[in-house]
Amino acid sequence: MNPQSKDQRIAVVGAGRVGVPLAAALREAGFSVEGPLGRGETPAPCDAVVLCVPDAEIAAAAEAVAGAAPLVGHTSGATPLAALGPANAERFGLHPLQTFAFGSGPETFTGAGAAVAGSTPRALDFAASLARRLGTTPFEIDDEGRAAYHAAAALASNFLVTLQAAAESIAAGAGLEPSEARALLVPLLRRTVDNLAELGPEAALTGPIARGDYATVAAQRGAVEEVAPHLLDLFDELVRHTHSLAAQGASA
Repeated sequence: MNPQSKDQRIAVVGAGRVGVPLAAALREAGFSVEGPLGRGETPAPCDAVVLCVPDAEIAAAAEAVAGAAPLVGHTSGATPLAALGPANAERFGLHPLQTFAFGSGPETFTGAGAAVAGSTPRALDFAASLARRLGTTPFEIDDEGRAAYHAAAALASNFLVTLQAAAESIAAGAGLEPSEARALLVPLLRRTVDNLAELGPEAALTGPIARGDYATVAAQRGAVEEVAPHLLDLFDELVRHTHSLAAQGASA
């Protein structure tokens, strides 16, 4: 089954952060799309079903759509294909390596990577072709590597949000409201990400640890202890790992 065909019929199950923009992006790519359907709804017979539901609900959702299509897939990064059940002979995974907020549009897929997998060569080819039609770059991930892949994605995206929230809490010690701190820190964050993409972690690292200014690091630690003591363990652990990264850069 080749997703280059313009008459492909695809059902999307799950009207959440991924399901809504995915259905819109598939329509823009020329597919005939049913949905996004609510969880538990059974699609009409079609060529493929894509489940955009929480990981814990994939098995139940797969059971609900059994027999509706010869290909059934999910958009989870961490869940193995076995969760789609033995009844679906050809299973695939397509996880967009992108962050989706409520209200994200179909353009969110463009330029992102997409982890793909398939229980058969045809299923894998379908997932990769579908990824390309969405404007993403497919790369294959097997079930053994899923947990590590998804942990890396969480570290790069989810934990970045956690760090920004921590930075806003610490900035209160300088008299900055969270919204003020965010407006000031986000341009710095963007430039850091650009440097990281261009130079890599070791060369992009700047600041007191990179230049060996330990007195400044100690002063920072004292401020964190005073203003946000609940973040001191996080600060200490980040300092430790940043020291290691700086050492790698110095020895390169």
